[in-house]
Amino acid sequence: MILEQKIYEVSQINEYIKQMLDSDEMLGSICVRGELSNYKIYPSGHHYFTMKDAEGSLRCVMFKSSAIRLRFRPENGMKVLAMGRVTVFLRDGAYQLYCTELSPDGVGDLYVAFEQLKRKLSEEGLFDPAHKKPLPAFPHRIAIITSGAGAAVMDMLRILGKRYPLSKVMILPVRVQGAEAPAEIAGAIRYANRWKIADVIITGRGGGSMEDLWAFNDERVARAIFDSEIPVVSAVGHEPDVTISDFVADLRAATPSNGAELVTPDQSDLRAQLLHEQARMGSAMTRMLKSSRQNLSSLASKRVLQSPVNYIQDKRLQLDFSHKKLLAASQQLLGAKRQGFVRLTAALDAMSPLKVLGRGYSIVCLPGGKVLQSAAEVSPGEKISVRMRQGSLIAAVEQIQEEKSDE
Repeated sequence: MILEQKIYEVSQINEYIKQMLDSDEMLGSICVRGELSNYKIYPSGHHYFTMKDAEGSLRCVMFKSSAIRLRFRPENGMKVLAMGRVTVFLRDGAYQLYCTELSPDGVGDLYVAFEQLKRKLSEEGLFDPAHKKPLPAFPHRIAIITSGAGAAVMDMLRILGKRYPLSKVMILPVRVQGAEAPAEIAGAIRYANRWKIADVIITGRGGGSMEDLWAFNDERVARAIFDSEIPVVSAVGHEPDVTISDFVADLRAATPSNGAELVTPDQSDLRAQLLHEQARMGSAMTRMLKSSRQNLSSLASKRVLQSPVNYIQDKRLQLDFSHKKLLAASQQLLGAKRQGFVRLTAALDAMSPLKVLGRGYSIVCLPGGKVLQSAAEVSPGEKISVRMRQGSLIAAVEQIQEEKSDE
């Protein structure tokens, strides 16, 4: 029976099924809702993934030519809508969805891309306030990076000229919308830093849709702002508009006009402040002159300035008076010291051994000078010295007589 049937090659079957699927209008342009799984990006730039729901799965591929148009980063577990066609890959004989467009389910792809980049840069610390640089109080040079033909640049120039005409304004014209805009904006920021052409940078544009403002949500622009050594003010759109550049910049302005106001002082305020300081200096000078006049009047009334000779005579009288007082005090002190000396001399004389010798007594000593206090301290035949009031004797002991003590 098998020999009677027509026999097909495997490739013929795959080709037949492919033709059937390709001829189906529904499968030729279909939108599929599902959850991303096993998402991989190969070095070739092609994206391979699986879409699944509670009851099944579908293999998918997105070629590089379509993937480069993605404005968000697909992640596993993300709910998405995939547009494309279903057909068979002849080599494997497996059907899959050839995806040409991919967008988050329920929200726009721009919103998802915005949140993804915001989360990524925040985790890297690009939004940290510690990295924010202060703006110069009185900038000499201001660089504006925006469209050279937009209304925003004209508003900024008008406000800068009105508020602080002393600063020099340089415009670095760039595209602020479209695929080329992010690279131009980032390049202009790097150029300004490389050549140090400004003290502060304002970058931004007028209002528009999220798509219009998307250049300022680009990672290249965000990193260029973060790496800038010159302080950067982000002035994008209207007040409700928020971009990634606003988070990274050193200061966010609600509008381009507000950016011009933030980077410069108001000359009217400066004039008012200078007038106030001038008035304060005038008042201080008046007070100083008044005090100096009072001091001068006080010095002029001094006797020494009115009659220097009389002043010297007065000082001479004071000197003579002081001399007399010092002389009297010194004489009084000297007399007291003399009286004390006499008293001490009399007391010392009363205690002198010479007084005792004057009354007929003598002092007996051994040859070494030791004073004898007892007869037992010498032996018969030993020499002794006897000191009297006048002169002394050298004698020898013949006999020792000891007297009994009264005790």
